Amino acid sequence: MNDKKYILGGLLIFIVLFAFPFWFNLGKAAPAPKPVLSEKAKAAGKCVMPTEFMRAEHMKLLGIWRRSVVRHAKREFINPEGKQYTMSLQNTCLNCHDNKAQFCDKCHNYASVDVYCWDCHIDKSKGEE
Repeated sequence: MNDKKYILGGLLIFIVLFAFPFWFNLGKAAPAPKPVLSEKAKAAGKCVMPTEFMRAEHMKLLGIWRRSVVRHAKREFINPEGKQYTMSLQNTCLNCHDNKAQFCDKCHNYASVDVYCWDCHIDKSKGEE
């Protein structure tokens, strides 16, 4: 037990070095971005589902839409309020949220989320046709 002071010193140094990034960045998190709604989205007032659901679950909803359209040829979505929408990223979602950089990219870049939507779909805000 003659090495007790070296072991405790080594553990202390390890803990300090391990925890340093957490201490260094404490309180420095950037605030979550506020997506910019288009005039059309503001005028509509509501999305296909409630805002809180869309913030948390929009990718699940889009995945369900994709499977319904591709595998079952079902193109109509009826929300819990009974309103009917066409299941389409480009023609439903991007019809209101037409500026991808100001709406989608702000949050996805903040969260470092890689999306594969644009592998197949066209970004209308860039003028691609």
